[in-house]
Amino acid sequence: MQIFKYNFTVNAPLEDVAAFHRDTSALKKLSPPPMIVQLHQVDPMAENSISEFTLWLGPIPIRWRAIHSNISANGFTDTQEKGPMEYWKHTHSFESIDEEKTRIQERIEYTHPEGLRSLFTRLLFGRFGLTLLFTYRKLATRRNLGEQK
Repeated sequence: MQIFKYNFTVNAPLEDVAAFHRDTSALKKLSPPPMIVQLHQVDPMAENSISEFTLWLGPIPIRWRAIHSNISANGFTDTQEKGPMEYWKHTHSFESIDEEKTRIQERIEYTHPEGLRSLFTRLLFGRFGLTLLFTYRKLATRRNLGEQK
């Protein structure tokens, strides 16, 4: 199993950061072009709620189904139930630094599948791909929370 971590701060209160991430439209707002997100089922954030979607990379569909757990004011976890990875557990943690600043900590535990499919997942969801994805998400989070930097 591999572990990927990505941490950043935003100039927004903890409550605003948590609300943004719980919004059912957050995944679309956090997905970089040229990735298109097609939502099939996105339950309001609650224990054992489901998000089911397709990530389109050009003509290539990637189906994904995640279950949410450990929901609190300080974050949540989504675990892949069906999707491209052998295993994927993504923990989002929010920590108040002060009244107007929050630290976001992303931690993903993952295992690539075996065989030819792993060539595809290693390209998209390897350390380099995840670093690019989460750098975009940092900027998108800041933009969506009204931060101009």
